[in-house]
Amino acid sequence: MTDIQRPRVTEVEQHGIDTIPAAHRHSRPLDLFRIQFGGANTFATVILGTFPVLLGLSLWQAVAATVLGVLVGSVFLAPMGLFGPLTGTNNAVASGAHFGVRGRIVGSFLSLLTAIAFYSISVWVSGDAVVGALVRLAGVDDSDLLRGVVYAILGAIVIVVVIYGYAFMLLVNKIVVYGNTALILLGVLAYSGTLDFGYNPGPEAYALGSFWPTFVLSALIVMGNPISFGAFLGDWSRYIPAATKPSRLLAATFGAQLATLVPFLFGVFTATLVAGEADYIVALINVSPAWYALLLIVVAFLGGLSTGITSLYGTGLDFSSVFPRLNRVQASLVIGGLAFVFILVGRLAFDLLASVNAFVGAIVICTTPWMIIMTIGYVVRRGHYREADLQVFNQGRIGGAYWFGNGVNWRGMAAWIPAAILGLLFANYPPLIEGPFRNVAGGIDISLPVSIGTAAVLYLALIHLFPEPRYVFGPDGPRGVPAAEAEMPAIVDDHAASEHRVKARTGATE
Repeated sequence: MTDIQRPRVTEVEQHGIDTIPAAHRHSRPLDLFRIQFGGANTFATVILGTFPVLLGLSLWQAVAATVLGVLVGSVFLAPMGLFGPLTGTNNAVASGAHFGVRGRIVGSFLSLLTAIAFYSISVWVSGDAVVGALVRLAGVDDSDLLRGVVYAILGAIVIVVVIYGYAFMLLVNKIVVYGNTALILLGVLAYSGTLDFGYNPGPEAYALGSFWPTFVLSALIVMGNPISFGAFLGDWSRYIPAATKPSRLLAATFGAQLATLVPFLFGVFTATLVAGEADYIVALINVSPAWYALLLIVVAFLGGLSTGITSLYGTGLDFSSVFPRLNRVQASLVIGGLAFVFILVGRLAFDLLASVNAFVGAIVICTTPWMIIMTIGYVVRRGHYREADLQVFNQGRIGGAYWFGNGVNWRGMAAWIPAAILGLLFANYPPLIEGPFRNVAGGIDISLPVSIGTAAVLYLALIHLFPEPRYVFGPDGPRGVPAAEAEMPAIVDDHAASEHRVKARTGATE
């Protein structure tokens, strides 16, 4: 039996997107549960929970849309936790098995999009909550300068934790799982006498003019939260032993996402208390009992850390592999800096509702078909992956099982690109994303079924019509699809590789 080496919490993580050795696989499915729930048990999720009410649904319509969005999103997300233990690396690199070791740049792009969006949202809304509480409790004047300072402090603390890495991040999320859950549930006591369980603004309040289009849009926005984890689950599950039962991994992810109904429903119910107010966070703090307004600072602070950390950590990993001149720490600093600029510009120049709506829409439409292709690939290959072959591009080599055509598996790419484009053409996330075909179903947003259906049909058709080589399927062969006989290209050094990739190949350190 392998002796597991557990790092100290204060020890800076040494691993990038390289394969995690068996001796360093110190996590369990429970940790995967904690880090997901902790990363979503925050004000960023609370804000997403307010959207169904802000869009004009009644209280119980909003609850139904929220539960539906979480359930559907969890179903699509759950398989994404299976890749890390099998490949020992993150999901973007693991996607090279289906998109090619160079084509996996798609996953890196999705990771970057999600990280900037949710890191920004977490710091943004958590900072606003802290400012709102300070204004009420300490009597300070609200200003853009004060908000900018609070954003900077929160953002900087997030980056420090990210630099220390996985072990420190896991500790923070363990605290948030218990601490924020207790604090949020205290809201039942704080607002017990003021909630209106019959809240219903009437049909004239529907943002999209009628019930079903508004209901579907609300569910899709909520669904964006579980979908946003798709590119990141491998960042954490790669530390789980490869022999872990898939059922335990699936249960950890599905259970963690169901648990996010705690912050989601907090957002739904409290949104009815401040309906019509321009700034939900400040308005909520103003209607809260003083003792709970103080606790909201803790909820906001812990939540901002947790969501920001889980978003930024994985992208720092992956960005450093796409741009090998940067190590994990440097890449995290670059992404954090870009996201902070987005926070300031977004806060001063754009509407929060519109910005969040657009980013969540883009994440759902682009990430879900990528996840569908990954899941189908996992099934037809019986969960068989070659760890070393996935690292070929990162180490400045060519060849191996996943080289396909010059490092790109055109089957996966030819399924994902049309699926994402068609999804955007049918999307309706006003006012920033309004596709030309958004009204073909009477105003109901059908972008998700269009993108999912397109990806699934095209990918299955392509791997049937143009079978993948037998060597990618492993000793048991393919499941339900044909395979082509071919000789696997040998892995050789790429003499045109940058010096930074050569260092990764030789194990040298900067």
